[in-house]
Amino acid sequence: QVQLVESGGGLVEAGGSLKLSCEASGRSYPYSTGWFRQAPGKGREFVGAISSSGNTKYYAESVKARFTISRDDAKNTVYLEMNSLKSEDTAVYSCAADKSRLVGDIDYYSRPASYDYWGQGTQVTVSS
Repeated sequence: QVQLVESGGGLVEAGGSLKLSCEASGRSYPYSTGWFRQAPGKGREFVGAISSSGNTKYYAESVKARFTISRDDAKNTVYLEMNSLKSEDTAVYSCAADKSRLVGDIDYYSRPASYDYWGQGTQVTVSS
């Protein structure tokens, strides 16, 4: 079993930056890890993903060039660095881990069903 804990969320002004962390504990890390977000009244949205090796990364078009995913396997942690934040980035951000060790394409990583473990989420609020 793997437990994921997100941290780093908070309130930031538009144009500002935040760096979220997703720390994993349990067995057989590292896994491919995805970030998703859910705004009030909206469905879950794929943000980006990083493969277990860290060599492959995918981003949603809405965040490409503003957000960066990285990983530090020595710390069992995946990061989501968010720059140039906009009010529409306001959401609960969750990370998820895929235990399959597959290296998929963006269609694979963007599907919530591809992941086996989920964190509880961290709130990001961007004020305009």
